[in-house]
Amino acid sequence: LTVREFEAGKFIVMGTRSGVVKKSELTAFSNPRAGGIIAIGVEEGDSVIDARISDGTGEVFIGTRNGMSIRFAETDVRSMGRVASGVRGIRLRDNDAVIAMEVLRPGGAILSVTERGYGKRTELDKYGLQSRGGIGIINIQTSDRNGKVIGISQVTDDEELMLITQQGKILRTASKDIRTIGRSTQGVSLIDIEGDDRAV
Repeated sequence: LTVREFEAGKFIVMGTRSGVVKKSELTAFSNPRAGGIIAIGVEEGDSVIDARISDGTGEVFIGTRNGMSIRFAETDVRSMGRVASGVRGIRLRDNDAVIAMEVLRPGGAILSVTERGYGKRTELDKYGLQSRGGIGIINIQTSDRNGKVIGISQVTDDEELMLITQQGKILRTASKDIRTIGRSTQGVSLIDIEGDDRAV
């Protein structure tokens, strides 16, 4: 994260692959050591997948590899010290994992992309506010056609994005050119995937 000033009233929100969320005051990171300092206690087999700066009053969006998602108020997560492990953000079903976390800003839509090159934009109001720690709701249908979800991001109409595959194929497109459709759908083709290649 790029930080100009360690302001009071700002927070770092972190998310892990197993669905844990943690919020710590930004000022707690203002005196780092040469060898680094602990930011979050991570359980064996888990790993941090994202970190965002917030003002403590927003909303958190979590998306999983199997197409589930949850949106909840950031105030549901109390501020904790650096060595704490965090709290449950989403309860995962078997063989699922968190692949993205966003601290939402007003407006825009959720862009979801799958490994077979399909994706969609879905308006934020399609994701109802829930309580932290639930199993969430469907974000995008995963299927043999789609494959698993590999990326989720909040986007606005004036942004562009680049899609990249394992074998180095790249597509640059305007966010507004990606169709906006509902949650429980498979999406549309965004990039042609050939053979064993995958979007990453």
